Amino acid sequence: MSFIDRDDEGGAPEECPSAPGESLAGRPGTMAEGQNPPAEPEPGSPENPLEITDPRALRALAHPVRIAILQHLALEGPATATECADVVGQSPSACSYHLRALAKYGFVEEVTSAGLDRRHRPWRARVIAISVGQDPDRPEAARVAGRLLFESLQARVEEMRAEYLDREAEYPADWQRALGQTQDVLHVTPAELTEIRERMAQILADYRRLRAQDRPAGARRVHAIVDFLPWFRPDDDADQLRRRSDHPDLG
Repeated sequence: MSFIDRDDEGGAPEECPSAPGESLAGRPGTMAEGQNPPAEPEPGSPENPLEITDPRALRALAHPVRIAILQHLALEGPATATECADVVGQSPSACSYHLRALAKYGFVEEVTSAGLDRRHRPWRARVIAISVGQDPDRPEAARVAGRLLFESLQARVEEMRAEYLDREAEYPADWQRALGQTQDVLHVTPAELTEIRERMAQILADYRRLRAQDRPAGARRVHAIVDFLPWFRPDDDADQLRRRSDHPDLG
């Protein structure tokens, strides 16, 4: 899951990794003579999502207001608690509380270089992209907290979808045709599905365009979601299902 990198004009941090597609000097895929190997992308960047396994951190983020605040900071750049309050519909004091909770687990930080007192000091996102641990052997507490975060994020997505559907007719016709869901059915092995995920991730990365100057005229921000769900039960027998598909009359 990702909170998408902020625009350049939104105050991206200096350590933000280069945009996808930027190549090293010389032939693509090679290093110029004497050049050091490329640095590992910053943890929490779109190229290197921060894996979260601590149930406490997962629960801290799994709050609708905190998700909205983190998204705002990631998309628009540093903001004060008062500015966040205007966006999420909470009081400045409530936003200060949520910002401190996010800061406790490293999701945001105060911009101390601003030289302002704490009441007027802006906050910035330290994490743009995260992944929830998918280790099958992870503790039950981590599994439950991860689901709570997923459900909170899904609720935010449904809010965005409802907002769009309420005003769908107001969007230009070409955007109405381009937006929306596409559903399909796949019959794949785990290895094949992993390959599909990786290929789709690369396609999306090519259009992420973190820097405003890389975007063509007319480009707008779109929330892309890729979701694969099993259309089978854990105890289903794959060979039996295949035989039934080949011979539907066998029931």
